[in-house]
Amino acid sequence: MAKYSYTLPDIGEGVVEAEIVAWHVKVGDVVNEDDPIADMMTDKATVEMESPVTGVVTKLAGEAGDIVNIGSMLVEFEVDGDVASDDQSSETDSDPISVTPAEDIELAPIKTETTKAEKPAIEAAAPPKAAPVAPKRMGAQSSSKVLASPVVRQRARELGVNLERVKPQADGRIRHSDLDAYLSYGGGAAHGGRAADEDIKVIGMRKRIAQNMAESKRNIPHFTYVEEINVSKLEDMRKEMNANRGERPKLTVLPLLITAICRTLRDYPMLNARYDDEAGIVTRSGAVHLGIATQTDAGLMVPVLRGAESMNVWDMASEIARLSEAARNGKARSDELSGSTLTLTSLGPLGGVTTTPVINRPEVAIIGPNKIVERPIVENGAVVIAKMMNISISCDHRVVDGYDAASFVQDLKRKIETPVFIFAD
Repeated sequence: MAKYSYTLPDIGEGVVEAEIVAWHVKVGDVVNEDDPIADMMTDKATVEMESPVTGVVTKLAGEAGDIVNIGSMLVEFEVDGDVASDDQSSETDSDPISVTPAEDIELAPIKTETTKAEKPAIEAAAPPKAAPVAPKRMGAQSSSKVLASPVVRQRARELGVNLERVKPQADGRIRHSDLDAYLSYGGGAAHGGRAADEDIKVIGMRKRIAQNMAESKRNIPHFTYVEEINVSKLEDMRKEMNANRGERPKLTVLPLLITAICRTLRDYPMLNARYDDEAGIVTRSGAVHLGIATQTDAGLMVPVLRGAESMNVWDMASEIARLSEAARNGKARSDELSGSTLTLTSLGPLGGVTTTPVINRPEVAIIGPNKIVERPIVENGAVVIAKMMNISISCDHRVVDGYDAASFVQDLKRKIETPVFIFAD
């Protein structure tokens, strides 16, 4: 038997360290070559690491939330025969890795298989496993037939929840939100009453979000301006365009709103910019690289709609759908999650009356459309029912004056309320 030390390989240009998001193995586990062993998060993506050998796990680099430097030991194995350590083997560096979100890594339990020749040696080397610990409540184990990630399964085990009783989402998978909903609506009450307090370590994407938001609020003096807009004519135009779209994608209000924003930005370049406060330089972008804030199971991500000002609404609709899906499935590339010059954030049907969005640093502005609602307004002295939408803009007061932000929103309002101006040069 021999020891094999697997060091964290170079998993991205410029990456010097990665955070442990989740372990798929523990000390004493027998793993096969190419089995998933850990999820490691860099600045831009979560990477699933795979075992380079077949053997028994004897040591792990740390626990979820810890940082591991590139080239440092990640996992130590006991293997059959003499195998060069990872840092001595050139072959290991070419091991494939796949970028996935922490929630979508594995939809079924890992099946450990070994050849007849390997099995006796590995079993002999494996330390005796501790007796299984009974769950805290319910006593039911989650079924292997249920589609859920290892993190969700572990949490369900700790809560004593049988995942077969939890309603999955449309794709058949159970996520943390589904588990929360089950517990919130009495899922735990019938099996032991009130749910126990739960300490959740802030790691992975949630940790990055926390850090970014804290930096933004700490460094940027925000101000928010809100206006209401009558989108009745815009909605009528959207319905007519959809009725005659042919094979093109169905339009939501978002591509039309983004087109109006891009046209209006021509006269307000100070909003489509990035501020390097350390260098004291504001870079006004000639192109509109619009970040689309997207809620995913792993947290808020911001895929970037590049060159939005040059797209027609149909191409834009397709690209928004593609980017959103890639972000939710963890397939968005690094370059698709960086380089935005302005961000748009919307809660969709949740909407709300107004929002005060936090700027996506180092950008200088963020726009937040709210839910469209029908309500009475006075128009030409008469009360009519109109489709109304509030829109918010938060700006960096070091770079953008209140007058400029208000003027931008008023010009945007005129285009939206008379939508022919959206497409008029």
